[in-house]
Amino acid sequence: MKYLILFVLPLLIMSADYETQKYDVVLKDNNFEIRYYPSVLKAKVISENGANNNFMKLFKYISGNNSNNQKIAMTTPVYLSKEDKINSIEFVMPAKLKMDNISKPNDENIKIYESKAGHYASVRFGGWGNRKKIKNYSNILYDKLNVLNIKHIGSPYFVSYNSPYKVFNRRNEVMVKIEYNTNPQ
Repeated sequence: MKYLILFVLPLLIMSADYETQKYDVVLKDNNFEIRYYPSVLKAKVISENGANNNFMKLFKYISGNNSNNQKIAMTTPVYLSKEDKINSIEFVMPAKLKMDNISKPNDENIKIYESKAGHYASVRFGGWGNRKKIKNYSNILYDKLNVLNIKHIGSPYFVSYNSPYKVFNRRNEVMVKIEYNTNPQ
């Protein structure tokens, strides 16, 4: 019984519904979307360490390792990116938190910032994200942007909406910031 509780309890906790970052869909074509994202507060770690180490830093921050020992609700999605040997991971903060009421991280590697509003293109896929899938869907994303003659800005993000414990109906995306004019002349 003890082992059943140790196995099931994390599954129940990690299967909870989370607040999801808001956006407006501007254009949709199958698993491809162009979206407008308003500004949002994020916590970010950038380092040469692996994604798991960076994830744990952010998880500890929202679990109370901050100036007020404040527990901050987990939200979705989680943004991951990698350029050269530099890894970045970002958590979206709950909408009720603003720069003037969020607890400061105790870990100096965590930066709290307000993202800029903007347009992003994304391609959605299921299952588990891995390097091969991320590269494949990034190529699909770039090909679609080329067909639409839309310029991307910077490198793509791998975006995950599910806890590691969720097995079925996983939602992942590859997305990139774009230059997008909603009123073409």
